[in-house]
Amino acid sequence: MSAGGSSVLLPLVAAVIAIGVIAQVLADRFQVPSVLFLIATGLILGPISRLIATTAGEGHLDPYVGAAVADDLSTLLAGGILGSNSFGGALSAIVGLSVAIIVFEGAFHLKLGRIQEAPSEAVKLVTIGAAISLIGTGLAVRFLLDASWAVSFLIGSLLVATGPTVITPILEVVAVRDRVAAALETEGIVNDVTAAILAVVIFEAIVSDVGTVQEFLQLFAERLGTGVVVGVLVTGLLYYSLQYVNLSPGNAPQNARLLTLAGAVVAYGAADAIYSEAGVAAVATAGFLLGNADVPYEEEIEAFKGDITLLVLSFVFIALAALLEFEFLLNLGPEGLLVVAIIALVLRPLLVFVSSSGDRFTRGEKLFVSFVGPRGIIPASVATLFAIQLRDQGMVAAGDTLVGTVFLVILVTVVFEAGFARQIAEFLNVIPMRIIIIGGGRVGRALATRLAERGENVVIVENDPTMVEQARNQGFTVHKGDGTDTDVLRSAGAENASRIIAATGDDDVNLLVAQLSSSTFEIEEVIARANNPDNVEAFEELGVRTISASDATAWAIDNAIERPALAEWMTQLGEEGDVQEVEVTSDDLVGRTVREIGQELPEGCLIALATRDGETRMPGPDFTVQMGDHLTFLGRTEDVREAMSICGRA
Repeated sequence: MSAGGSSVLLPLVAAVIAIGVIAQVLADRFQVPSVLFLIATGLILGPISRLIATTAGEGHLDPYVGAAVADDLSTLLAGGILGSNSFGGALSAIVGLSVAIIVFEGAFHLKLGRIQEAPSEAVKLVTIGAAISLIGTGLAVRFLLDASWAVSFLIGSLLVATGPTVITPILEVVAVRDRVAAALETEGIVNDVTAAILAVVIFEAIVSDVGTVQEFLQLFAERLGTGVVVGVLVTGLLYYSLQYVNLSPGNAPQNARLLTLAGAVVAYGAADAIYSEAGVAAVATAGFLLGNADVPYEEEIEAFKGDITLLVLSFVFIALAALLEFEFLLNLGPEGLLVVAIIALVLRPLLVFVSSSGDRFTRGEKLFVSFVGPRGIIPASVATLFAIQLRDQGMVAAGDTLVGTVFLVILVTVVFEAGFARQIAEFLNVIPMRIIIIGGGRVGRALATRLAERGENVVIVENDPTMVEQARNQGFTVHKGDGTDTDVLRSAGAENASRIIAATGDDDVNLLVAQLSSSTFEIEEVIARANNPDNVEAFEELGVRTISASDATAWAIDNAIERPALAEWMTQLGEEGDVQEVEVTSDDLVGRTVREIGQELPEGCLIALATRDGETRMPGPDFTVQMGDHLTFLGRTEDVREAMSICGRA
């Protein structure tokens, strides 16, 4: 575009970003993945923009606009207000940079600790699972849509990717167990990278007439290797700068955020300048390494990158969806829908069940992962750009098949899998039982922090706007309302809660909450905080399990004086060490002694206590376990979690 064209481009970009932010807010308001609103917004704006363009093209630009602006408007209207001409040929660069930021942000959040929740399943999903998806999709497109082998496997490579842009919003509104989230997140980030690089290699093989497997593998290795090397180098520079360079004492957090964002952009640009699409591997490598490097100001960096990612994600998803013309989808016919059905209902469950063989995942969790694998920004962006280039080279049919198939899969999976993810999770019973904390003050938030670190699904109910804001700023799910109101408790999820904890500073409120929860909902356990020790006896007479705030403080001080090592260790629960009590629900353990079970437990874990019929004891090696016993495990966090799964608790 010319200089005058900026008067058209800037308002257009601003409008798309503003609409994207509104879509994000609506998604949060209605508790559905934001991708659903973004892609719907783009699909609505696209036809509208083309209709406006057609109308304006027929009657007529304002004669008073400048010549340069008129030229730009004419070019703009040729493809619709939101068309391939709208960004003056810069669409490829805009999309590429946006994808780099999105992938970097997703990789930054991928922690080794999370991957360890489901290590073997995650590895299989990005290897065996990806291969099943690639080959199966390629064959389906080849024989059902009569595409060439090269185009078929180009589509197959793109549709391997699920991606953090669609998985993360789902996991924000569907609180599945850590192992399920870890597998989905790892699959999304890793497959985003491999799918992008593989698709580029196949595309170059198409346009450059690459004829041998050796040449093909060389193209792939060059891009992946270059990206990894550049990513490692950039990570080293960033880590050194953040850790050892004085970033201005008065404004260090801001400088750390800006430096990290600049590093992501530099990694992408440097690698991409060497080999096209090597930049995706570079930002993924840099994001993963930096996110696990324990850098200063990590929380500030994560929050900043999250906001930037939301903006670019909103813009790119809407812009690309607006480019889609429905005739591309209609031209695929019933065969196109059959391809989607094979991908979503045959290949996805097949690759998930193969990748998660064994008993670590429940059947419901495997089905949830099978039916929640929507495709996201990588397939959409790369397919759009490739289709434009294929058409420029005269391969119009191939370009139409590519973009039509990819977007049809995205549309169907986003609508049905992302849009109904919560309902799917509830139907399959894979959402952990909630723990509802009434009161978002210091005690409630501190308790919520500990529970969340153990992977519990925590919801805080608070009526005070200031406390609501503070709790939400700490990342908690907060339901605003009066905890003594039955409807408020129900809307917060009390009907699917294992525990309700009344933790306000008002004993009358805590007692009322406890009584209401016990009488109205089938709650496994109700616990109340007693601020006045004189009220403890009255609470317990009414059948409410009560914790005296003053007694708890006294016990903590006494432990710090008499048992300092234990007190220090207890304050770190959930980080390096943990204590957990679980009910025995596995038939495999019934009738076996503690000695026999102990031989199967991880080395860093032991059975400290056993409770039967309300009586708690330290079990000897010959203590025989019965169904319904409660065993207390003590040891390293990861070993305690493994022991819990052995005893039948997920």
